Amino acid sequence: MEDERGTTERVLTLLGLLQQRAVWTGPELGERLGVTPRTIRRDIERLRALGYPVQASNGVGGGYQLGPGHDMPPLLFDDEEAIATAVSLLAGAGNGEAALRALTKLDRVLPVRLRHEVRALSGSVVSFDGSRAPIDPDVLMTLARACRDEVEAGFDYPSSSGVMRRRVEPYRLVASGRRWYLLAYDLDRDDWRNFRVDRMTEVSARAWRFRPRPAPDAAAYVQENVTSRVYQHQARFLVHAPASVVRAQISASAAVVRPRGDARCEVLSGAGDLDFLLMHVVVLGHSFEVIEPVELGERCRILAERLLSAGVPRN
Repeated sequence: MEDERGTTERVLTLLGLLQQRAVWTGPELGERLGVTPRTIRRDIERLRALGYPVQASNGVGGGYQLGPGHDMPPLLFDDEEAIATAVSLLAGAGNGEAALRALTKLDRVLPVRLRHEVRALSGSVVSFDGSRAPIDPDVLMTLARACRDEVEAGFDYPSSSGVMRRRVEPYRLVASGRRWYLLAYDLDRDDWRNFRVDRMTEVSARAWRFRPRPAPDAAAYVQENVTSRVYQHQARFLVHAPASVVRAQISASAAVVRPRGDARCEVLSGAGDLDFLLMHVVVLGHSFEVIEPVELGERCRILAERLLSAGVPRN
């Protein structure tokens, strides 16, 4: 057992060396690890069997180097690299779900002794983009862990009747351009809900595990709620332009854009005022039709007459 453990530690050390420098000769690696070149060759074969594409070349400037492969094998970080990676991911967590997924994986294996250093350094990172809602990294990680481990979560959340405690089965964290949302099954309301993470306080994960329910598409559900359902008025338009073109003109947090063939798309959005919705579609610069609501068609005629009247010069 001791020999096996020693071999494993040596192979991991060898992997760390290969990740530090582009090329190592066999004698250099043997000297660093205190073994013979033959042992180095056997350890290189062990790494290859694990999926690490270690390449070997002869001649002047030759040696062993870690090359690109078809799959992504596990990376080996020293303490400083792990801290730097975690801090960078915390700083970039507002930029997308990929950063949060990577941070969640790193959090699973990060030694306890490094956590306070990550927390201290991440507090020194700020963004000059003032439009992004500030998020406590601890809150984000607590919710990410709860989603990953399938355990219940609780938090205080504002409503029309005041701040209330919510008990949920967390399913997914969804990133928008400015905010993070949690899609979760609300245990007290017996239905799916989405919550803005920046509005949560007293966030905690519980020890009670749950069996995941059949869930809606997280990104689509949250986007539709954010762009239309929370508003007094919802509207659907048929826009005579490709969905890819319209998506480039409208923020994902402002409207849902669905393709309707190659040359048209459907736009779903909401607002407190129908005229506001209408003018936003007008300024896109494409021909369009109102699908619903019916009264929006009448607003089109009224605004059209008003614009025509404004274009007639008066003496």
